[in-house]
Amino acid sequence: MKVLVIGAGGREHALAWKLAQSPRVDKVWCAPGNPGIADSAECVPVDVANADALLALAAELRPDLTVVGPEVPLTAGVVDAFTARGLRVFGPTKAAAQLESSKSFAKEFMRRHNIPTAHYAVLTKESELKDALAHFSAPIVVKADGLAAGKGVVIAQSKEEAVSVAKAMLSGKLLGAAGARVVLEEFLDGEEVSFLVMSDGERVAPLVAAQDHKRVGDGDTGPNTGGMGAYSTDALLEPAMRDWLIHHVAQPVVAGMKEEGAEYRGILYCGLMMTARGPMVLEFNCRFGDPETQPILMRLDSDLLDAFEASVDGRVSDGDFKWSADTTCCVVLASGGYPGEFQKGKVITGLEAAAKLPDVKVFHAGTAKNAAGEFVTAGGRVLGVTARGATLEQAVACAYEACAKIEFDGMHYRKDIAARALKVATKNNHRRDAESAEKMK
Repeated sequence: MKVLVIGAGGREHALAWKLAQSPRVDKVWCAPGNPGIADSAECVPVDVANADALLALAAELRPDLTVVGPEVPLTAGVVDAFTARGLRVFGPTKAAAQLESSKSFAKEFMRRHNIPTAHYAVLTKESELKDALAHFSAPIVVKADGLAAGKGVVIAQSKEEAVSVAKAMLSGKLLGAAGARVVLEEFLDGEEVSFLVMSDGERVAPLVAAQDHKRVGDGDTGPNTGGMGAYSTDALLEPAMRDWLIHHVAQPVVAGMKEEGAEYRGILYCGLMMTARGPMVLEFNCRFGDPETQPILMRLDSDLLDAFEASVDGRVSDGDFKWSADTTCCVVLASGGYPGEFQKGKVITGLEAAAKLPDVKVFHAGTAKNAAGEFVTAGGRVLGVTARGATLEQAVACAYEACAKIEFDGMHYRKDIAARALKVATKNNHRRDAESAEKMK
C-alpha cells in the first residue's frame, strides 16, 4: 500500500516512522515533511491549509490512504474534500473537528452531554468580563476560543490579570482571530493525563496514556508551549479508570457527535485533569498530540496501518492495538526564545551520536538543511528525543543521555520530564522493599 501523511512536525515524523514499519506498506510520502522525516518517507511540498492543493497532490500521488496529522487541515475541511472525491482518508470531518477548533463549542457540547468538565463562561465582548468574573475565584484559566498552536491558554493569578489577558485576546492583539471569543474556566488542581482513543464513528479503542509537560520551564514554570516533553507508562491509568473514561468521556463524545450529525472518525484526544472530584476534561484535540505521539507510538507493537484502516472502514475494536509494557519518554529540544520569538538556521550537531544509542529515536519537528547539507533549526520545537526502557527510570535516563549529545546555539529543554512520576515510583519501590524486608524477619 501507498500512504500519504499530511504534516511537517515531530508527530508526523513518528507517524511516518511507524507506518513505514508495516509489512503492508511499500511507500510513504509526507507532505510537506521535513529533512529528518526523509529517513522514513519521501517528502513532497504542499500548503497543508489548502484543501485544493492537498487534493491535487493526492490526484498526482494516488495514495491508498491519507493520514492527516495536524489540526489546521482538519479544520479546513480536508477530510470532507477527500471523502467527496472517494479518497480514503483518516481523520474527522470539519464539523467533528469543532471539538478542537472551538473551545466554546467543546464546552457547550460537554454540558449538553453531561461530560465532566470545569465551570466556564464564554465571552465575546469586554463588557461581559465584570459579570462573568464574579462567578470565579483566582487563579482563573483564560482560553482563546480558536486554534493557537498550544499557546492560547493563560493561567491568570488574579482577576486583574484575567481581565488584562482576556482584553488582549478579544482585541486581537494577542492571538488574532483565535481570540475573538474567550472562554473563562475555573482552575483545576491535579495531575494532567492525555487519554487518546481511536473511533470509527460508533466504537472506540483506547491507546496507552501519556502525560505532557506544557510549561516551558522546570517545575511547570513560565508560559504554556506546544509541549516540552511527554512520557507514557501503564502506571498513568489503572485499568478501572481507563474503562471509566471510555464509558463516561470518550464513548459519550462519539455518540453525542453522531447524534448531532457530525460522525466522529479518527483520533479523539482527551486532555484530562485528575482532580479530587474525579477526572475532568480540559480540552479535546481531534488528532494525535505532539509530543505525546512520539512516546505512545514507540510503545506500539502492532501494525498502525491496520488500526487506521479499521477506523476508516468502521470496524474499530480493542484488538486493533498491541502495546509494549515498556515505558517511554520524549524530551523536546527547543530554540532559544521559544515559545516567544526565536532565530532559525542554527546548525545542529550530535544527531548521529544520539541515534546510535540503543532504544533511542530522534524525531524531527522544526528542522531544515542549509546549503552545506547540515541540519539546522527551523522552528520553535526542533527535536523530540525519545527513548524506551523496561522502567521509567531507564527510559528517562536514556532520553537525557541522548539529549546531552545534541547541540545547537540557544538550545534549551526541560530537565524534569516525568520527575514527579519518578518520585512516586521511588517511594513505591522503597515501600515494597521495606514490606519485603519485614516479611523476611
